[in-house]
Amino acid sequence: MIIRKSRKDIELMQRSGAVLAQVHDLLAPMVKAGVTTAELDRVAEAFIREAGGVPTFKGYQGFPAALCTSVNHKVVHGIPDDVPLAEGDLLSVDCGVTLRGWVSDSARSYVVGGTGGGEAQRLIDISYESLEAGIAACQPGRTVGDVGRAVQEVAEAAGFHVIRKLVGHGVGRNMHEDPQVPNYGTPGTGPVLEPGYVFALEPMIAVGTADIVEDPTDGWSIYTAVGSLAAHVEHTVAITEDGPLVLTRSE
Repeated sequence: MIIRKSRKDIELMQRSGAVLAQVHDLLAPMVKAGVTTAELDRVAEAFIREAGGVPTFKGYQGFPAALCTSVNHKVVHGIPDDVPLAEGDLLSVDCGVTLRGWVSDSARSYVVGGTGGGEAQRLIDISYESLEAGIAACQPGRTVGDVGRAVQEVAEAAGFHVIRKLVGHGVGRNMHEDPQVPNYGTPGTGPVLEPGYVFALEPMIAVGTADIVEDPTDGWSIYTAVGSLAAHVEHTVAITEDGPLVLTRSE
């Protein structure tokens, strides 16, 4: 069952999303060679708690951190560690904030050191383009299939692959709510979008493959099956009468 949010609910979620955007803005200039993802995690958790929030991921089904930090061929769910980042690494940072009982969820991807250019940067750029295409499709009366297809078309036109076994999701009082929101789809299929629906829309895009494997040692990390680069970007998006409202957009 898809839980519709009132205007007041969405306002409260937007406050959660504003804190989350500030977390990402705080971390962005820290993404440099020599920094560890554990350092990023400590900074993020401290900021969230000082803002009166709770790091949604920490403790969720036993996850040990406030951030998911995924490097290079790690797609999602990477556990922060003490390994220094290297110049040119592709880093995806996923975070959730619970504020006054409402969850927001978003992710950004970076080339470490901001070197720009190359395959990693192009993958990230296309991932953001696909996210924006999906957001633009979040219009009342359209469908979840329309949203997924919009993401898919941008990614595949650029020669990249959508990870099909991982999907976006509804979000609200809980981090994972109905419906599932795949990053691929057939136009006109799936639930019809109505004002009050709120989704975490999160393209996960890879080079060379859509296949993934799970890490048997930590029980969380998910990698591309062939060791190729992957990027993960995400916004929490509300459907309103006037179209999509991104709740986690930085000012």
